[in-house]
Amino acid sequence: MSPSQVINDAKTKLDGALARFEDEAKKLRTGRAHPSMLDGITVEAYEQQMPLIQVATITTPEPQLIQVSPFDPNTLQSIISAIRDNQSLGLNPTDDGRIIRVPIPPLTTERRQQIVKTLGEKTEDCMIAFRGVRHDALKTLDLAKKDKDISEDEHSRLSKQIDDLMTQYKEKSDEVAKQKEKEILTI
Repeated sequence: MSPSQVINDAKTKLDGALARFEDEAKKLRTGRAHPSMLDGITVEAYEQQMPLIQVATITTPEPQLIQVSPFDPNTLQSIISAIRDNQSLGLNPTDDGRIIRVPIPPLTTERRQQIVKTLGEKTEDCMIAFRGVRHDALKTLDLAKKDKDISEDEHSRLSKQIDDLMTQYKEKSDEVAKQKEKEILTI
């Protein structure tokens, strides 16, 4: 693997880890309703498990309400069951025969603190992924130096580039975490 490939490979893996972290952060509940809160829900429809987004339209007409409109009225009860059975959300949907309304209860201070703690864990998981990418890239460079594919100077320069990349991605993940924490703690 050429030195530029090592840097590009590390950058691609760091991008992937950051994207996963951003997705995980989006799933964390804030005090406001957001359609992505129901992203992980799968529904029994047409004798198979399907993502909720494939069987219904999800909207947020009010800050404290998610509205789910099934494409097929026959899936209404299985959608309600899937939302209610997801313990991590703790939501209690109601329906009027054609539309499902999911009221978002206000978060207590304790629950907000729990969510911030969970965010911290997800941030640490992201940092562990970043460090793994850095470790692999540096190992590849060390091997290339040992095999005399690259010089000592080039090894130092490339190692510094990898460390600079790490710093950039750490700053990006910290920014995402800070923004999400602010969102969670805002009442």
